[in-house]
Amino acid sequence: MAGVPMDQREGWIWFDGEFKPWKDAKIHVLTHGLHYASSVFEGERAYGGQIFKSQEHTERLIRSAAMLDMPMPWSVEQIEEAKRAVLEKNNLVDAYVRPVAWRGSEELSVPARNNTVHLAIAAWVWPSYFSVAEKLKGIRLQWSKWKRPSPETIPSSAKAAGLYMICTLSKDAAMANGYADALMLDYRGYVAEATGANVFFIKGKDITTPTPDCFLNGITRQTLIELAKQNGYTVTERHIMPEELSQFDECFLTGTAAEVTPVSEIGEYRFTPGEGCRTLIDAYSQAVLPKQAAAE
Repeated sequence: MAGVPMDQREGWIWFDGEFKPWKDAKIHVLTHGLHYASSVFEGERAYGGQIFKSQEHTERLIRSAAMLDMPMPWSVEQIEEAKRAVLEKNNLVDAYVRPVAWRGSEELSVPARNNTVHLAIAAWVWPSYFSVAEKLKGIRLQWSKWKRPSPETIPSSAKAAGLYMICTLSKDAAMANGYADALMLDYRGYVAEATGANVFFIKGKDITTPTPDCFLNGITRQTLIELAKQNGYTVTERHIMPEELSQFDECFLTGTAAEVTPVSEIGEYRFTPGEGCRTLIDAYSQAVLPKQAAAE
């Protein structure tokens, strides 16, 4: 399916409680979510037919919608069942799953209380965010000129579509300059995150990661903190100034799409993927396996 436009693929999309052929899952051009970013979403991966941390993702989707004053018409249980049905309907075992909720087209103005909240769930085959070759050598990151804003200005703990605008700008600029991604600072000048992934730094058996007080505390991030501790690492969450990066030996990104991706370069700073990255890549690979497969 590589190269096929997203609106021209084959398959089925769950749309407001029923399945629609992929090409027919459409909304109107005057939809509120398109004009005013009243939209939230999740990015999830299925491994061996089971979505990793599925319920945690669904619960965050509903929380994100609530933060945008979008009461979700479906329960956790209903959304969980719908996601399983999407995988089954499309005959998918290893796949990327994308639930998205948005306000509809009843009215088009800044207020949105009279607009219906819709939900769609799609799934498709999507390999690792970065190629195997990139992972093995570590990817290169450029510093972004855009900063994560204060939580007083945005609902920073929501996975809301509008919050990704500066991520798109940052990543496009980085890729145009030959980098794989960009690293963003926050409004205070502290290291924050990459455009779609959290960042970790390793020195010996100590791992340091930015405090997620103005950006998303990723589900994969939380998983990696647990896995690192289980593998004998000490994990510290704190504010990190850019100049501190020179003291770390290894660096990696985490996210549903990125999984665990080593980093070799952030601007002027260099890292060498080593034992820490390899250990955590292996640990995460084991953690995402369905329980019955992991036990075999």
